Amino acid sequence: MKTVEKKRYTLETEVEIKLDLTGEWLEENVINTGIGFLDHMLELFAYHSGIKLQVEARGDLEVDYHHTVEDIGITLGEALDEALEDRRGMARYGEATIPMEEALTQVVIDLAKRPYFVFLVNFPTEKIGGFDVELIEEFLRALAVNGRFTLHVRNFYGKNSHHIAESVFKALAHAFRKALSPLSQEVFSTKGIL
Repeated sequence: MKTVEKKRYTLETEVEIKLDLTGEWLEENVINTGIGFLDHMLELFAYHSGIKLQVEARGDLEVDYHHTVEDIGITLGEALDEALEDRRGMARYGEATIPMEEALTQVVIDLAKRPYFVFLVNFPTEKIGGFDVELIEEFLRALAVNGRFTLHVRNFYGKNSHHIAESVFKALAHAFRKALSPLSQEVFSTKGIL
């Protein structure tokens, strides 16, 4: 595992990410996406996962948040994939079921290089403030596909969209914390390779 800097520049967005899985390179998490709610979710993810993360993003927010959110997911996924290298020395699998007041969500991941994404979450509202809740699914899909890992997200129940979203990101973080925990120097697979 290593530290990574990744950049993605398009006609719609500019995304710069620094990712430190070891916690030895970056001292603090700094998130500036121009989207307050996404900043909040990424701050939760970084804090609870133990992954040091710095994100600077500028996008065509006057259009909507879609391009910026998706491109951050793509870039963060690419950074994770590169930082995980050959996936040696880690537990590989992670699962967490996290409550946020009345909401309860489970996230299960497999860091093998086989991307797959399942999202079973229904939000009671279309927006959280000015943020379209459908973009949470877009972000997570981009993250899993570009990070080359399997991600299953299932919300059991909840009445408040903010609480549901927060339980999703915290559960994702704790699943990562478990999957990244040291196991041995070998690849955790009967194939001997992921």
